[in-house]
Amino acid sequence: MDKNARICIIGGGPAGLSAGMYLEKKGYDNYTILERNDRVGGKCWSPTYNGRRYEMGAIMGVPSYYAVHDVEEFCGITHDGPKLNRNYKNAAGKVIEPFEPKKNPLKIPRLLKMKKQLKVFGELLETKYKGYDINGHRGVAEGRYDGFAVTPGREPVSGTNPNLKDLCLPFSEFCKKNGVELVQDIWIGPYTSFGYGYFDEIPAAYVLKYLDFQTTMNFVKVNLWTWKEGTQWIWEQLNDHLKNPARLNQTIEKVERRDGKVFVTVNGQVEEYDKIIVTAPLHIPGKRADGQKGMDEYFDVRDDEKELFSKIDYERYDVLAVETRPEDHPEISYYVFDNMVKERLGHLMVYYRRWKDSVDQVITTYSLRKHKNMREVPYEDCKKMVLDDLKTMRNPASNVVNEWSVYYFPHVFSEDYAAGWYDKVEAMQDKYDTFYAGEVMSFGDMDETAEYSRELVERFF
Repeated sequence: MDKNARICIIGGGPAGLSAGMYLEKKGYDNYTILERNDRVGGKCWSPTYNGRRYEMGAIMGVPSYYAVHDVEEFCGITHDGPKLNRNYKNAAGKVIEPFEPKKNPLKIPRLLKMKKQLKVFGELLETKYKGYDINGHRGVAEGRYDGFAVTPGREPVSGTNPNLKDLCLPFSEFCKKNGVELVQDIWIGPYTSFGYGYFDEIPAAYVLKYLDFQTTMNFVKVNLWTWKEGTQWIWEQLNDHLKNPARLNQTIEKVERRDGKVFVTVNGQVEEYDKIIVTAPLHIPGKRADGQKGMDEYFDVRDDEKELFSKIDYERYDVLAVETRPEDHPEISYYVFDNMVKERLGHLMVYYRRWKDSVDQVITTYSLRKHKNMREVPYEDCKKMVLDDLKTMRNPASNVVNEWSVYYFPHVFSEDYAAGWYDKVEAMQDKYDTFYAGEVMSFGDMDETAEYSRELVERFF
């Protein structure tokens, strides 16, 4: 592609800013990033409370976040935040240690069985499901893999493996098929509690591309990265180091693609580009209170785009930042496994204490209120449930200082995944001078979205 091509990038989150960085590294300087909000970072949002930043979105990373490390190197920064740890409570608020045999003598047989299944699972992923952890979903439904390895070198790899078709199954069915049902006890903590849905509804491909074996073991061992100024700071730093920082408060009214050009009407003005990369939502079912729209609502969307994007759903995942009285402040972050099941939809799944050295800070709470086969819990009902749960946990909130219900984890379900949804969308890349990136093309965490932008640039630019 002509290095002088005028490239529009929609979205100033990890995917959009990373696309700018990787384009810049390849010599493309004529790019423009348009962000509708007054800040960059997307779901990495780190507001300030009493002079310290806390997390409303992404919290942490792990050493296998290679794309995030690319950003660190590009900006000359590093992961310098507080060391995290956690404990566990049951739904009644009692502290438990679910993985400690000595504290759970009646569960020793189950724990031993889980340990054996974990070893088997690791071996299966490396052999039977070779290629499972490649970034993105290209070829999975056809029994092949094609992308970059999840290694520090991230070398390109490709191959055929018919077993990969099993990744189209919901994760619970995938585990059952392989006789490793108990590994769900391990994967559920960093998956469902982080808002990515329930194992009986979400294709295994999403679970395992985000939580590949090495990433999951890093979570288990609490081998985590954090950033003193929050995850948003990573993307603020990247924005500051780009030749063309994101333009904020940009309202895109219309996008028209004709005659080999892309015409973007933004803040009332028409701008002309040669190519456009969409890292913002492709489709949002229904209307959102915050006014956010899917690409198919402001583009001159084509029939194939409309049909495919209409299959996308997303999670309703809510975050509260609350104050407590000093005597009620939790001594550590807590996971509540009892509430990570669909029968407890809307309840508190995890609450997070970021700074160990002060109780003069907020704690953040996380809850899911949607399952594809159940009635969606209304936002206000969910909020009340969470505040009631904090009382049950003996850490009652004295005040809510911030709340966020964000468009979260766009995905398709097993039937559409197995029918080749991703291969159909990938076949449309550049068809209308348009490239599709962002969360739905990989996964809804900051590293996977950034890594997909890297792959997109490598493939097409």
